Amino acid sequence: MKQFSSDKEAADALAQAYKNLTSEISKVIIGQDEVVRLVLTAVFSQGHCLLVGVPGLAKTLLIQTIASSLDLSFNRIQFTPDLMPSDIVGSETMDQSRNFQFVKGPIFANIILADEINRTPPKTQAALLESMQEYSVTVAGQKYELNRPFFVLATQNPIEQEGTYPLPEAQLDRFMFNILLDYPSFASELQIVKNTTSDVSYRLPTVLHADEITAFQHLVRRVPVVDNVVEYAVKLVHQTRPNTAMGTAQASQYLEWGAGPRASQHLIVGAKCNALLNGKYSPDIEDVQAVALPILRHRIVRNFKAEAEGISVEKIIQDLL
Repeated sequence: MKQFSSDKEAADALAQAYKNLTSEISKVIIGQDEVVRLVLTAVFSQGHCLLVGVPGLAKTLLIQTIASSLDLSFNRIQFTPDLMPSDIVGSETMDQSRNFQFVKGPIFANIILADEINRTPPKTQAALLESMQEYSVTVAGQKYELNRPFFVLATQNPIEQEGTYPLPEAQLDRFMFNILLDYPSFASELQIVKNTTSDVSYRLPTVLHADEITAFQHLVRRVPVVDNVVEYAVKLVHQTRPNTAMGTAQASQYLEWGAGPRASQHLIVGAKCNALLNGKYSPDIEDVQAVALPILRHRIVRNFKAEAEGISVEKIIQDLL
């Protein structure tokens, strides 16, 4: 890995690497520029993503493409009602010498795609969420460290909710971003169909290696932030809390619960990363606003009045911004 003489030089290298990444990824993933931006922001911010979208929108291809361009190991776990925690983290088995040995599960990779996480019972969901928080797993009293960098992207299908186990709000809070994946535009879908129905495949070159990503993750944490930007982020979170001193009238009218302190932390880290990716050395209020929607979307809970009047979470957040 190249050694940088200063954080400024490293910041310039990250901005250039981001341009190279998005340029290469866009050759495979068409019309999802905003989703790619947010996923890469989460990777460099050491965060995890929850991706919500109907089937067939290339969620798996998106993560495989990003993993290959970043030279990271990738595992996909299909969550089903009969999936057990040991199917994720691994288990101890007895070898021919009658000794127990630990067989690692699919969680031991850099990027994990947890497909349809709401299809599996809470006990199995908890096994994944513990790994996300602790970056390690414990089996039979023995602790095993996960590969770093480590990034989880979980998907949910918003259509079929029968027989599912929705993630509780406390567990949703572990995800830095909640990203809504929408249908591609007509022009983008034309290009997708042309590309995927021919015999030509595109192999992405490796843009970054694991040690470079880890170094950039540390760089993001070292970015300085002026007090007024931190105050803006914390005030924004406080305004989502109903019936509090700083909560807005709209929050008190339409929200059951507001966002917690982890939202404030993610707003600042996400703003730092967003600034670096756009060639700036310190974030401003616009950088906080650029990441606010996917950070707050899954952390505020509407009440019955909001649902009855058709007031969406997105509208409440946009009004705050």
